[in-house]
Amino acid sequence: MESITRRTWMTAAGAAGAVTAAVAQVTESPRDRKGSLVRFGRTDLFVSRLCQGTAFRQVARDPGDAMGQRILHRALDIGINFFDTSNAYGWGGAEMALGKAIAGRRDKLVIATKVSPIQKPEEGKPSATLALSRDYVMTQVEGSLRRLGTDYIDLYLYHSPDGKTPSEELVRTMDSLVRAGKIRYWGASNFSAKQIGEFLDLGSRGGRAPLAGLEDYYNIIAGKRRDFMEGELFPLIRRGRLGLMAFSPIAEGRLAPGREVDRSKPWAPVVDALDKVARELEATRPQVCVAWVLSHKEVTSVLAGAERPEHVDDNLSGTRLTLPPDALAALNAASDGLRGVDTSGR
Repeated sequence: MESITRRTWMTAAGAAGAVTAAVAQVTESPRDRKGSLVRFGRTDLFVSRLCQGTAFRQVARDPGDAMGQRILHRALDIGINFFDTSNAYGWGGAEMALGKAIAGRRDKLVIATKVSPIQKPEEGKPSATLALSRDYVMTQVEGSLRRLGTDYIDLYLYHSPDGKTPSEELVRTMDSLVRAGKIRYWGASNFSAKQIGEFLDLGSRGGRAPLAGLEDYYNIIAGKRRDFMEGELFPLIRRGRLGLMAFSPIAEGRLAPGREVDRSKPWAPVVDALDKVARELEATRPQVCVAWVLSHKEVTSVLAGAERPEHVDDNLSGTRLTLPPDALAALNAASDGLRGVDTSGR
């Protein structure tokens, strides 16, 4: 399949029927290309099992940050073709950083970015939540295109719900962006199962661009969030044949190696299980965390925010690690101990 630019995309498929035509033309199996890429849901996007994020915590979300550029270039150099960002990360700074890193290689990559309803806070004032109106989203996508240095976005997602805009309007807005050739596919992040179901139903009507995928929090110590993902979102993913970027495989750094484990935390037994499996497999804890997430067939790619170049290598190695049945059973048993437990913010 040739590299796609906005020009070839729009010429080949036509603005109105772009998504339908592209999906129909896909004949490759998920692992046909280089043996390491998988199809993102029903789309014709073939992505690496590791998606490199730009929601850095210890690295500046800024194009002038040298470490950020080293991380992104390392990901590019070792074959990662999938990158995620948002207009809210550094209030556009992360998009500019990614745009700088991918200059000259854009047509070989799959770029996901998001539109957040959260407004940049003014000094001394809290952030405000804006409506994801058509006008607002149209304005924000133009800003993302400019900062990324591209004329199309492969996957454009609503970063989070605004609590006020009807699902019908949200779907119509994304359909308009696909038809205009500004985005190829669209998705959602951090939405309820009810609204994802609405997106699936509304996107299947009248030749509209359908919902293509999700980005959501999922890891071995997610507790109640794991319950939600597996019990409510996974069935929708299977029903809609959606792609899924599962973010935060090491739980915002709580599972990072070298960090002392507080034995009072409910996930301490999970860390013990992770380390036991890691020793047996001669792997690292992050590698086992990544492998565990990918052991679930609903997950397309693990979205990880490596903050050092060597961490990119470690995460990618995790995508190539297959957990033996006994190891997987031990990890699942440990994780099951957190069923119903709210582990967020602990």
